[in-house]
Amino acid sequence: MVDLSIPVSDQQIASKLNSDRHAVLAMIPRHVARARELGLDVCIGAEDASRADPDFLLAVAEVAQGAGARRFRFADTLGIMEPFGVHAQFLTLSQRFDLDLEMHAHDDLGLATANSLAAALGGASHINTTVNGLGERAGNAPLEEVVMGLEKLHGYDLGINLKGFQELSDLVVLASGRPLSWQKSVVGEGVFTHEAGIHVDGLLKDPRNYQAIDPAEIGRVHRLVLGKHSGISGLMLAYAELGLKLKREQATRILPWVRRFSERRKRAPGRSELLGYYRQLSA
Repeated sequence: MVDLSIPVSDQQIASKLNSDRHAVLAMIPRHVARARELGLDVCIGAEDASRADPDFLLAVAEVAQGAGARRFRFADTLGIMEPFGVHAQFLTLSQRFDLDLEMHAHDDLGLATANSLAAALGGASHINTTVNGLGERAGNAPLEEVVMGLEKLHGYDLGINLKGFQELSDLVVLASGRPLSWQKSVVGEGVFTHEAGIHVDGLLKDPRNYQAIDPAEIGRVHRLVLGKHSGISGLMLAYAELGLKLKREQATRILPWVRRFSERRKRAPGRSELLGYYRQLSA
């Protein structure tokens, strides 16, 4: 598959090509024919499609199909679209043409994943993604978010090994030198971390109370931490992991110490602090 990227907004046609719409439409058959002569399948990439005149965008797709292109890519180059508009655009394209449709989303407004899902529901057969959402400016649609969204929300079976996500993400972080936010969806350190007392208590009773995704599906586990929002259940579990069976009355006395420590030190108390609190009970 060879990609022929062509600006389709009036802004880019004028400033990048110093040309006009007629010239853009005229160049498509010529380049597609040459690529086809070489035995290549062709994707016409509509750069800056989100700012293009809708009628002209349809004209580009029509010429592309007529010239023998196999795929048409809609690029939200500036990341300025929203899901409802994307869905409408792809629905129109899928109903009018026999081309494979591809979505290329940027995350400038934080909508790359949502726009990619909307494109798929509107008829897109291909979605551009990057691991951890790497890409120009705010990045592109994250592979992990798009896959989980399509599979969990819309029942797609993509045949992708979800258990390899975390390992893949960590490898990309290492190779790119771009660390993840603690709260990054799906692969961030904090995604399956719970501190709040009501959350931990509910999670221990049934993980489905406070977790939409089973961490085991992507090769991860729940992580319960102590902090200023912790409750009795989480504290008792922490001591159980140290081999100490804490009574509820004991946990009630220790909990204020744990909360105060976490608020002052900005971290969870470690093994030594917890054992120290336990010894204070009998002091």
